Amino acid sequence: MNPAFSVIFLTTLIGVGQGLFLALFTGQSYSAVKLLPAAASAEFYSIGGLIALLFLVGGLIASFFHLGHPERAWRAAAMWRTSWLSREVIALPTVMGLLFIYALMHYMQWDIVLFTSEAGAELSVSLIVGILGMLATFALFLCTGMIYACIKFLQEWHTPLTVINYTLLGTASGFVLATAFATYTAPGLLKFFGIWSIIITLTALITRVASLLRNRSIKYKSSAQTAIGVRHTKVKQITMGMMGGSVNTRDFNHHMSALFFKSIKWVFLLLVFIIPSILIWAGIEEANRTLLFSAFIVQYIGLIAERWFFFAQANHPQNIYYQTV
Repeated sequence: MNPAFSVIFLTTLIGVGQGLFLALFTGQSYSAVKLLPAAASAEFYSIGGLIALLFLVGGLIASFFHLGHPERAWRAAAMWRTSWLSREVIALPTVMGLLFIYALMHYMQWDIVLFTSEAGAELSVSLIVGILGMLATFALFLCTGMIYACIKFLQEWHTPLTVINYTLLGTASGFVLATAFATYTAPGLLKFFGIWSIIITLTALITRVASLLRNRSIKYKSSAQTAIGVRHTKVKQITMGMMGGSVNTRDFNHHMSALFFKSIKWVFLLLVFIIPSILIWAGIEEANRTLLFSAFIVQYIGLIAERWFFFAQANHPQNIYYQTV
């Protein structure tokens, strides 16, 4: 496939926003049940929530650039009963709305403790909003991943690993950003977020490598014979059957060299997983803000490369017919 960069930025930006919110909620949850020595300030959650919301808004803006008629975008929600894209269109503003409420409650200090256990664990209103936001966030991850995983004829995507990788990669990028952000207003949570960032990043490495190994050994269901309806055992295409290109030859193939396609796989494996993990480990040991923000920037650049590879690797069955250009 020939990926549109608007889709790449959509999926990576909202992934960061979702992951950052999950990191904020995780930190608050651990503090509420006294698993962390001290809770972060309201400023940490309010500003962090605002940053996460800005990433989601950025992803939403990016999504309009691959629409033929952006003014009709609202119609995308009409098919929510059968379309994962429609469900995503509903889930995204839901997450944004709950995140806005979550950040506003902390900023205005409207949080009220509803219940305190004998052990000291507290249930507050913002925690309830956070739980709803967490459920909506995972629903958004599911919808985004299933847009691609539900397409049966694109065998590279049609696997549960697509949803798992979308979830883990987005969560990892958000936790890495939370680690860097904690150096400003929540230094007590620095190691907490840093260790979780490394754990999630390395878990994502395992599942992403698993998808690469799976896709390398795919046995395609279509062939040159089925593409043109001829049963002869030897069919060889020598021309694409037209003088110039078409939407079939432009949009369903990435048009990059085999060397570039092979190289970018190793590039994103280094940038998304290996280098950020090293930078985070060094950064939390020294509380080095530069290293931690560098880890996020490097990882995000790697995520752009990873998402391009994800889309480009999908081999549309129609390419069997249009393989010679």
